[in-house]
Amino acid sequence: MNNPLVVCALKDEFSIKGSNYDLLYTGVGKVNAAIHLTEYLLKKGRPEYIVNYGTAGSKKVKVGSLVDCTKFVQRDMDVSGLGFEKYETPFEDDISKKIDFSAFENNPLNQLLTCATGDSFIATTGGHVGDVVDMESYALAKVCLKFDISFIAFKYISDSADKDASIDWVENLKKGQKLFKKSVLEVWNLF
Repeated sequence: MNNPLVVCALKDEFSIKGSNYDLLYTGVGKVNAAIHLTEYLLKKGRPEYIVNYGTAGSKKVKVGSLVDCTKFVQRDMDVSGLGFEKYETPFEDDISKKIDFSAFENNPLNQLLTCATGDSFIATTGGHVGDVVDMESYALAKVCLKFDISFIAFKYISDSADKDASIDWVENLKKGQKLFKKSVLEVWNLF
């Protein structure tokens, strides 16, 4: 594995710069993620593969865990009133409601979880879909699908996506960096 691009929403989530990968910060949310990744690709060209690292909430995975996500849904897309399935973007015949990069080679964790992306910070007990929830991965996966670039996301579970999510996120923010470096970047000899 060589020439990857590591994509994160915020410097607060990941600030470890290595010499064997490029690092891109997109800002928060699907729109920012898609815009900044597309701008990078147009200016710098296609990397061999793209790795998204960031924090996520989960009702299914223990806080403090690092997981890999290879399947992505847009959890806030709901046009069911027009007869479409929930999470399905209307009038896109070539893309299903779930983007699947499970064939990503050399995945050191190989859990193949589903990340549900939306432009809201979940801090409630209801409305959960997928194994983890975030705010950027689906958009990044969709850009990679369009540009035919391999993609994988590694998420540090910082909170339980409940009423204490914002407090837990702040407290656990930096812990994931070390785990991602050790469990992924060092395994791939990128650091």
